[in-house]
Amino acid sequence: MAFTGKYELETQEKYEEFLEVIGLLNAKTDHKVVTEVVQDGNNFTWTQTIPGWTWSNQFSVGQECELNTMTGSKFKAPVTFEGGKISVEFPQYHFTAEIVEDKLVMYCITPGEKGVTFKRISKRI
Repeated sequence: MAFTGKYELETQEKYEEFLEVIGLLNAKTDHKVVTEVVQDGNNFTWTQTIPGWTWSNQFSVGQECELNTMTGSKFKAPVTFEGGKISVEFPQYHFTAEIVEDKLVMYCITPGEKGVTFKRISKRI
């Protein structure tokens, strides 16, 4: 299913725990994150916005891409698409995203015994 669209945060689980594990608890916000995805074949622009902050990445599925973390650090990683899910290994967590019943469902999973699975569901707007 095509990812293109604008989505607004509907629900999230383990948000604070995830931010704490990756050292960004001070970035916690009560604003509803808006995610905008532009898909052109295997090429994506993925942007998340709250008032005063925007985070954006451009990538191509099946290729190693230069991406930005939430703090602005750059890294390179392959972006894959399997079983309807986009998947990227960020430096501190594994990210997946899929469309389920016209909603954007994202997971960020940190490794290790104290790993956290952060789930965010956003509705199309």
